[in-house]
Order: sequence, then C-alpha cells, then structure tokens
Amino acid sequence: MAKYKQPLHPDAPLLLNNHRRPVTRRELIAQGFKVGGGTLVGGSLLSLIANPLLAAEVGLSPDIAAVRDACGIAAQGAGKIPFICFDLAGGANFAGSNILVGQRGGQLDFISAAGYSKQGLPADMAPSASTAGTLVDTSLGLAFHSDSQLLAGINAKIQESTAANINGAVIAARSENDTGNNPHNPMYGIYRAGAGGSLVDLIGSRNSDSGGNSMAPASLINLEVRPTKIDNPNDVTGLVDVGDLVSLMSQEDIVKTMESIYRISDAKINSIPALGTSRDAQLKELLRCGYVKSADLAARFGNPGDINPIQDSDIVGSNGVFSFDEFNSDGEFRKTASVMKLVVNGFAGAGTITMGGYDYHTGDRSTGEIRDERAGKCIGACLEYAARKGIPLMIYVFSDGSVFSNGMLDNSMAGRGKGVWTGDDQQTACSFFLVYNPAGRPTQLDGSLTGKQIGYMRPSGDVETAGSPAANNVNLLVETVLLNYMALHGEQNLFGSRFPGHGLGNATMMDRLTAFRPIVNGTIGNAPT
Repeated sequence: MAKYKQPLHPDAPLLLNNHRRPVTRRELIAQGFKVGGGTLVGGSLLSLIANPLLAAEVGLSPDIAAVRDACGIAAQGAGKIPFICFDLAGGANFAGSNILVGQRGGQLDFISAAGYSKQGLPADMAPSASTAGTLVDTSLGLAFHSDSQLLAGINAKIQESTAANINGAVIAARSENDTGNNPHNPMYGIYRAGAGGSLVDLIGSRNSDSGGNSMAPASLINLEVRPTKIDNPNDVTGLVDVGDLVSLMSQEDIVKTMESIYRISDAKINSIPALGTSRDAQLKELLRCGYVKSADLAARFGNPGDINPIQDSDIVGSNGVFSFDEFNSDGEFRKTASVMKLVVNGFAGAGTITMGGYDYHTGDRSTGEIRDERAGKCIGACLEYAARKGIPLMIYVFSDGSVFSNGMLDNSMAGRGKGVWTGDDQQTACSFFLVYNPAGRPTQLDGSLTGKQIGYMRPSGDVETAGSPAANNVNLLVETVLLNYMALHGEQNLFGSRFPGHGLGNATMMDRLTAFRPIVNGTIGNAPT
C-alpha cells in the first residue's frame, strides 16, 4: 500500500532540509515559526463595551466641529477605495495551480505541458487539456484553475452575488526567493495616492516599517505614517482607549471635558507672543488640531465596542463571515477580521496582513494546498465583508519568490494528484489583485492590450522578463499596482505628479498596464460618489 507523507497543520513550522536554520525574524515568519496574533479581547475591554453610559452617539459642539473641519480631520476615512494587501511570506505558488498566467494572448493562451508540470500541474490537470474549459474557473472574472485551493477558500467565504461583482488581474513578475528585502509592499504609495483613515492612516499585522514581512520601496517610505501594528481585536480597541475616564463619567461628559481642554489650550496658545514666522503658525495649528482630534475621537469612538470586530455580527457569529469556532481557534482569522474591520469601514486607509509558512516545498503537495485554502478564506472574508457593507475594496496578494515541481506527484487525499513542490523558483512567480465593486463587476479598460493579465509567461512556465516593466523589477511591480489603484478612481492622469520619476513609461504604456475602468468618481463612504 502506498504511504503518503502526512500534511502539516497550517500553523506547524516548516523544517526544510535545503534551508539553514531560521535565525532572522523574516526567516521565522516564512517558515511558520511566527504566526498570527492569538490574543482575544480581555475582560477589562469587554467591561467597557458593556457600559450602558457609552451607548449613545455623542456629537461635538458646533464651534469645535468647525475647527475639526478646518483641520481637515476626516469624518470617515479619506474617501478612497479601501485597500488590503496579503503578504504570504516564504514564496507561495500562484501561477498555474491557482491563477492561470498565459503567453502573450492572455490567461487562456496556454503555456506548454512541461511549463504546467513545473507549476505543479500534471498533464491531465493542465488547463490546456480541457477542451470544454472544465479546468478553468472564471467565476471571479480572473481565470483560476478550477481545482485551485486558493479559489476554494475564497468561495467558501463569499456569496454568489459577491462573486458576480468581483474582477481581478494577474501580474507576471519575478522576485527574490525567501527574503523580506523585496520591496513588495505598496502601503506608503497607497497613502500617497490619497488613502487615509479616520483613526489611523496605515495598519499592518507586523511591527515593521512596511507593516508586513516584505519591505516597502525606499522612495515611498514616509515614517510619519508608519503602519500601526494591528493583528488581533485587542489592538483594534486599543486605538480608542480613553483610559480611566470611562469609569468616572459618561461618554458625553468625556467629550465635554476634552472640548474644555481644547478651549483652555487654545486660549493659552493665543497668549503666546507671535514670532512672525510660518513655522510658528504651523506649530500652533498642529497643537490646536491635536486637541480637537482627541475630542473628535472621543465623540465618535468613545465606545471601543463600535470598532471591535468581535461585536460585529457581519464578522463573527452564526451569520458572520467567521463562525465563533473559526474565530476562536485560528489566529489568522482573528488577524484578518481585525484588519478588515478597520480598513473596510474607513477607520484605516489601507492594511497589510502577513501570513507566514508559505515556504512550503516540504516534499509533498498537501501542506501547500491546505495553507493556500486558508489564505483564500482570509481573502474571501475581506471581500464578503466589503459586500455586506456595500463598500468597494481592492485586495493585492504577493509573496517573496515562488516554488516549482519536478513532476513527482502527491496522490494523497489533500495532495489531489498534483505535483510535489520541490524547491524555490523565482521564475514562476506572479502577483495578483482582486477588486470588489458593489455597483457591478469592474470592466476592462478600453484600449488595454493586457486585459486581466499584465506581462506573460514563456511556454516553459517562466516569467518573460520583457513582458512588462514589472516583470523583473519589484519596485516597478509596486508602481503598477499603484497605477491600477489610482485608475479605479479615474486618477491615472495624476500618477506622474504623485510619483515623479516613476518607471512605467508614457501614457500609452501606462494604459497597457491598467486593467479596469474607474469604479468610483470622487469619494466614497459618507460622501457622495
């Protein structure tokens, strides 16, 4: 009888024979020795949520509200499409076995059988073997392999009506294997494109300058908006903790107290002799706006339960995207719930979710399949939550490098007869993004020669490095993602001014790198679209 290697638990560390013992933080994440946050909200925070004195919504006094508006403090985000990126650390497989990446003609311009074998698909599972298209799934607009476990995870969390309003694009692009030094993370660029939150501008599940495992491009880093670490509900509610005041007075009294602090402080600021310099005026303005922001936050978020994912029935519960059992047993689900709660609702402008353990060339296929499915569930949960809130959402998924198969098959139940992941291979790498639009599926940009595929693969299953500017330059891969984000707002004409010195070429070339027409005009959320 055949004996198959048992798949590893999704949180089990990867003990790889051809890698050194992990010693750095990034190596520990990639091989799954560091996983998602596992902390649940403690009793003291739950007692705040249950405080009946904090139940009513409290507004600012008219004079303070006027100062808030003058300070440019957003009522609910910055009016841009929420953005979440998934950083699958270690070199996950996307091309072929999950998302189809074809030759020049697009996703369905199939590569060779040998190329698909390298990407983990035996001849009878290669999409080119399906004359009726039974091995190709386009239910999300973007073409997936019908047996993709990433797709299976997404579909486990979304409704058919949600799927009908999703589209996506894949970008054939190489990146170095097993390193956090790839400047993959686009968060600072998303902020520069206009995204922001009413509580915090950027968040990430890792305590790093990018908020994730991979670095951000050096030219985009702005440490004034360094991502705030969020990976569990306790981190979320901690953003609006007003300390011991809640045990002493009602939310209305807290707001009045903070307004009084502003008025007293403003009087003292005005009593300081003017220096007659612009820096003097700017400093006074910063002080005033800081006090007003504190009062505004107390008025809108004095009850931490308002932003707690545990208290959101669309996130957790019998009708939530996560059941109580899922949420309580899996730290990756709690991490995802925490980030998506803040981003989709405009409390944060953009967020990074890092998932470790995707360096899964473990001598089997089953370990990778199980981890792909869990990542898919996290992606699908974000999409479904956005659908329930009626808010558009862009999700970008990337990994540092990729893997290849030597053709040996794993015929175990979880291996599904697919190719064993043998080792790292940056040549088979790609990234992709999905866009949810509550008004209907995003449509391809007129004049685009790329459609849902940017760049292309060689017949051998390797990235064609001349296929697009992004194909062999991770910095330009990030710029391509930023261009597509701005294009969803109809602002691709502003790309050159927001990102001077970019490497994407002229307007004609940028049109070729843009997948979809705009899905919003102006702002979203509480403002008119």
